[in-house]
Amino acid sequence: MPGQVSIHPALDGGVKAGQANFGGGTLVCACADRPVKVAIKGNIAHNHACGCTKCWKPKGAAFSVVAVTPHENVTVLENGDKLKIIDPDAMIRRHACKECGVHMYGPVERDHAFKGLDFIHPERFQESGWPEPTFAAFVSSIIESGTPPSAMAGVRGRLNELGVTPYDCLNPTLMDVIATWVAKKAGTLKEA
Repeated sequence: MPGQVSIHPALDGGVKAGQANFGGGTLVCACADRPVKVAIKGNIAHNHACGCTKCWKPKGAAFSVVAVTPHENVTVLENGDKLKIIDPDAMIRRHACKECGVHMYGPVERDHAFKGLDFIHPERFQESGWPEPTFAAFVSSIIESGTPPSAMAGVRGRLNELGVTPYDCLNPTLMDVIATWVAKKAGTLKEA
């Protein structure tokens, strides 16, 4: 539809179901010359559309598509010399190609419920079949990127049509993981 906000090129035409047993593959940046290649071993988890202002998004997209994988499943295969950390102080230390800007992987290294996980953009897999996004996080944050507040009802409606439930934080499962981690650290929860 004309005037409709582009959610993400991988989602705008409809969400394609992935394979439950996806075995991983190779993420490739957008460079034609000496692209950065990163191997991901095994399946990915918690794939979602993200509206935050930190994640890499394709040109014109309001959302990124992002998932996680254990850090030990991430290996830079080619042209790692082209990678730079976008913000060394951020919780997610996003490693991006210095030439094309695509974020290739982002480890969580500091003390956090997500420590040991790397955030990746599965649409950069050269292989197909990666698990589809199942929710949208930080939806209201797209206003910070320039989406007019008046468009938000339409954006949330479109996400629901796509089967990607919108949240203005993370989905309930991930919020429970974070709250459980915080409660255990504080000693208010002994067992989960």
